[in-house]
Amino acid sequence: MNIDMIRAAATRLKGHARRTPLLTSPFLDEIAGRRVIVKPECLQHTGSFKFRGGWSAVSALDEATRKRGVIAFSSGNHAQGVALAAAKHGAPAVIVMPNDAPALKIDNTRALGAEVVLYDRPGGENREAVGDVIARERGLTLIRPYDEPQVIAGQGTTGLEIAEQARELGVENGDVLICCGGGGLTSGIAMALEAEAPGLRARPVEPEGFDDVVRSLITGGIETNNRQSGSLCDAIITPSPGEITFPIMSRLCGPGVVVSEDQAMHAVALAFKRLKIVVEPGGAVALAAALFHGDKIEGEAVVAVCTGGNVDKDVFGDALARFA
Repeated sequence: MNIDMIRAAATRLKGHARRTPLLTSPFLDEIAGRRVIVKPECLQHTGSFKFRGGWSAVSALDEATRKRGVIAFSSGNHAQGVALAAAKHGAPAVIVMPNDAPALKIDNTRALGAEVVLYDRPGGENREAVGDVIARERGLTLIRPYDEPQVIAGQGTTGLEIAEQARELGVENGDVLICCGGGGLTSGIAMALEAEAPGLRARPVEPEGFDDVVRSLITGGIETNNRQSGSLCDAIITPSPGEITFPIMSRLCGPGVVVSEDQAMHAVALAFKRLKIVVEPGGAVALAAALFHGDKIEGEAVVAVCTGGNVDKDVFGDALARFA
């Protein structure tokens, strides 16, 4: 895994992924006590940065392998990213999803042309085991959601954009806060920033009760979460950091930040009110850290990556009712 892979992924993604902008609001700056710059990957195709990794991985396959098809497991955003990338390449796609995933994400994945196979996450069924069986039976190529080099490379293109756009805004030093699950986006951005903007430091952000990456960075070893479900921040709930992603994060990232579910919901409401973007709770934890944990952040400016916007209407309505 290296910066050349990220640059190659950027070449393959050119003309296919959106170059999402950087957004600012004086109202958010006032809350945070510093300049807040938001990278809204919720505006990416399929409503999440995951399209980048999906396209990178599918486009890197040879034609014969693509023709046989791909399989992925995901609570929703990786599912949609791989499904759309596969469809645009004319490749069959099977997506293994938990039966408690938001209905919007399940419906969208099917609408993008993928076959959805549901598994019982609350009941303890293992998604990797389910996916491995189907992959072997059908000869499909597994595209892992974060611990996969080509996926990390695609996610890292977000960091290349941040580096370029931050320079345009005159921001050369500061923290880049990233909503973190298994660490694919965080490690990819960290590698891109190391090469292109060494004054910017990647930092993972997670919700309370699911802070495996934050704890792993503290202990120096891979920590796991006791629970695998039960959070509104479902998009970034993973068992533990990846074997590929964790060493990268351990080498390049600053300390992680943990936010409450209420803070994530508050950030959802503020993103809509002040930036006019729709963000899901898991995609808003980085913004929540920027707004409500300023004592843990360094620099006059902070970049927060809003990673996804695939939120159920009831959850979104609740956030607006409580905090807008």
